[in-house]
Amino acid sequence: MDICAYVKQIIEKHKTNNPFEIAKEKNIIVIFEKLAKIRGYYEYNKRCKYIHINEDLPSEEQHLVCAHELGHALLHPKVNIIFITSNTLFVKNKFEIEANKFAAELLIQDDLLHNYEGLSIEQIAVAENLNMELLKLKFDLGCF
Repeated sequence: MDICAYVKQIIEKHKTNNPFEIAKEKNIIVIFEKLAKIRGYYEYNKRCKYIHINEDLPSEEQHLVCAHELGHALLHPKVNIIFITSNTLFVKNKFEIEANKFAAELLIQDDLLHNYEGLSIEQIAVAENLNMELLKLKFDLGCF
């Protein structure tokens, strides 16, 4: 699947890249709750889709987790996967990698990389207060 093209279609259709708004429009229920060390997870139960997000996370991280879990909901709709807390987005599981790529493409606009031509990924991440690993994924996708 071409994740870049798929995400662009979603953004065009919903006229937003906000994962919470897209989830709402797609009738995916987002639940904020205490999840200890779990950042969030996607659940498919009785033909309903749920995104669970740790309510104790900072709002920027909740946004990232929602985008990641939305990736699961749309790319792997009948697979229940937990996005367990870690210091890295780099995991080896195929589903997790695809959900991370989905989140990177959804949250980081193509023109951002053009606006910072000549700067390193690290410098752009600092300037825009972005998750560096997510920005690296976006850059590696080469969809801009």
